Amino acid sequence: MLPFEVNNIFSIRPADFEKYCMDTFHFQYRHNQVYRSWCDLVCKDIATVMTPAQVPALPISFFKTHRVVTTDFEPPLYFESSGTTQTVNSRHWVKDPDIYRRSFTHAFEQFYGPVPEWCIIGLLPAYLERQHSSLVMMVDEMVKMSGHTAGGFYLYEHEKLANTLRQLEAARQKTLLIGVTFALLDFAETHPQQLEHTIVMETGGMKGRKREMTRAEVHEQLCTGFGVKQVHAEYGMTELLSQAYSKGEGRFYCPPWMKVLVRDEEDPLHVQTSGRGLLQIIDLANLYSVSFIATEDVGIVYEDGSFEVWGRLDHSDIRGCSLLVV
Repeated sequence: MLPFEVNNIFSIRPADFEKYCMDTFHFQYRHNQVYRSWCDLVCKDIATVMTPAQVPALPISFFKTHRVVTTDFEPPLYFESSGTTQTVNSRHWVKDPDIYRRSFTHAFEQFYGPVPEWCIIGLLPAYLERQHSSLVMMVDEMVKMSGHTAGGFYLYEHEKLANTLRQLEAARQKTLLIGVTFALLDFAETHPQQLEHTIVMETGGMKGRKREMTRAEVHEQLCTGFGVKQVHAEYGMTELLSQAYSKGEGRFYCPPWMKVLVRDEEDPLHVQTSGRGLLQIIDLANLYSVSFIATEDVGIVYEDGSFEVWGRLDHSDIRGCSLLVV
């Protein structure tokens, strides 16, 4: 039933992306009833869909209201988005957790090198306090892969974390401090340090913990508090099994099996490979859910495929990944 060997996704060449994309589209159209119904609603003739930009994208809100799965299976786990008591959370049913493991491992190593070279530290209190977080699973798995004794999660143990970072800095150990935005800001304020061998990576997430801040304001405070020149960032969400990374200035780059397009706010069927508008994501790792997702994120996609996120549509729910930029 599969259009290609799953492992081939993560060694895909740029020249082959379009073929993989179209094979995935036809596979999901045949074996995903929710996606098929949507495609039939917005596209008069599926035979006319010839390029990735023409492939109908499922609105991300469907993950809140429908079971979005390709093929019939009993999922071993699901990921659930963060939210408030006033919002309905998204659920992403996962058929094969190993696909997710391969996706985040290959993507991280493409941008940062082998995981075992790093000490991985997660400052993710809001995520650790709930179940079914894809981000917690990713960081937890990378902590195990790293094998460094100082790696792990920290809730609100800021003094312990500060001491750990000082020891790692003294040992000149490459360290990744990945955290939810409000927690990193709190830590930087109470325990400022000069980090030379540590990358600070924010994953977004204010959610009423602090006043809304622009990306520039957040990064300025973090750079000052941690003594770093750039703050890195991760772009991921419950509905995706892949992540994009920014090494500074909020400009994200995708792994080869992920691509971001842009659609017109007034005409959602007008999709381009670059420009300003609403972000539309192709994630080939979403083989058993849906790989073509119309997000509610507003931003810009550059000609080289990199992109920035400026915010979210006004009518969208407030979510853990929201971080306004202007």
